[in-house]
Amino acid sequence: MSPPDPNYGLWLLVVDWLVRIAALFWIPTRTTPGAARSWLLLVFFVPLAGLPLYLLFGHPWLSRERVQRQRLASQVIREEQAPLADQRWVPAEGGAAAEMAPLVEGLGDFMPTHGNQVELLDDYDDALHRLVADIDGAHERVHLLYYLMFDDAVGDAISAALQRAAARGVQCRLLLDAIGAKRGLRRYRKPLQAAGVDVHDMLPGGLRWRRSGRMDLRNHRKVAVIDNRAAYVGSQNLAEAGFIAGFPNRELVARVQGPAVAHLEAVFASDWFIETGERLAVTPTLPLHDADIATQLLPSGPAYPFENARDTVNALIHLARRRLVLVTPYFVPDESTLSALRIAALSGVDTQLILSRSNNQPLTAWAQASYYAGLLAAGVKIALYRPHFLHAKHLSVDDDIALVGSINLDIRSFALNAEVGMLCYGPDVVARMRRIEADYLADAEQLSAADWARRPAWHRSREGIARLADPLL
Repeated sequence: MSPPDPNYGLWLLVVDWLVRIAALFWIPTRTTPGAARSWLLLVFFVPLAGLPLYLLFGHPWLSRERVQRQRLASQVIREEQAPLADQRWVPAEGGAAAEMAPLVEGLGDFMPTHGNQVELLDDYDDALHRLVADIDGAHERVHLLYYLMFDDAVGDAISAALQRAAARGVQCRLLLDAIGAKRGLRRYRKPLQAAGVDVHDMLPGGLRWRRSGRMDLRNHRKVAVIDNRAAYVGSQNLAEAGFIAGFPNRELVARVQGPAVAHLEAVFASDWFIETGERLAVTPTLPLHDADIATQLLPSGPAYPFENARDTVNALIHLARRRLVLVTPYFVPDESTLSALRIAALSGVDTQLILSRSNNQPLTAWAQASYYAGLLAAGVKIALYRPHFLHAKHLSVDDDIALVGSINLDIRSFALNAEVGMLCYGPDVVARMRRIEADYLADAEQLSAADWARRPAWHRSREGIARLADPLL
């Protein structure tokens, strides 16, 4: 046996420092300063593990083909809307909507339309029953796009409804996130395909991940479109409320009719094109509904050049003048969103953040708790909802604008997930959302700055350490 190389330790030291120096020059040019600091901290502590982890999870890259397909889809969406001047809603000058509508169109391609009806469905089981009933009433097509589908009673009901529709000659397509809906894909893909339903997974992992993008990018959207008649968008997945033991979900879903249906179908068609390369026909002209609510879609995700969701949420916060309510299950924001919330509260806006007291992700819960003290000091009200895991995602601004969809107030949702939100302009939807918010607050614990400051010191240490990982969460 030959003796060990006396220079082994020296070579290991050289490699160790070369990794550190390379990371110092490379990482800051490919990610935000906050995320770069976290990754560099990890690399400097454990270089040989930190750098491979960064290569896998540090930069939200997508394949060139996916980015090009998104660019083409955006171009088609804009071109198809150009001749539809009769559907365009023009907000009154001087209001918040007059500032938001062009920003959202510039970011996410969709113009605001009038002539829509919007129902807010706050009952978990009722929302699913309405969806199944709409699928059973379909005559032409059913398009479902969901992050999660479980192999449970809800998955069985949706699968059976799709098979019944396909047997009637309805064109049924199902898009599911490859990771979030893994159990549903495993159980339902073959029976659905055998019945004539077209099923595809999104952002596939395993050996195929290099053809899509970074391994942990996810399509987090929840959209259903039935004929030209109705569509759904919101926070609710295709699963039973208690699909995570101990955390029964409470959700909010919007059921819409009118021109917004075509826009939600365009979101589905864009994702279908990105995944399959097949272009679907979308009927751009739909009858106006007597309810005449103005809505506008905001898709977001890493295929877009900007962080659409973050920029829209921050703009809404800055435009609030009287009351601002934000509801989210996961609150790990970047500094721009924290700053916007502080500015709103310090400017005299009644700023209410409603979060869930229970959380199915402990590290995220610890990280988000680290933000409470600073926000409470600025005057932001923080309420923790008690009865369920509050998985709803929505916000309301004054009496003018509501946003409902799949967008969480966290860095992952802003930068890594494909999301979709729907803005509703006008007092009707906001008033209905206010009633739902009041129901949350009736069963919530309002935090006080004094009480929060008395929590154990080890809690603060745990929260501070978890917060260091916020760009990774």
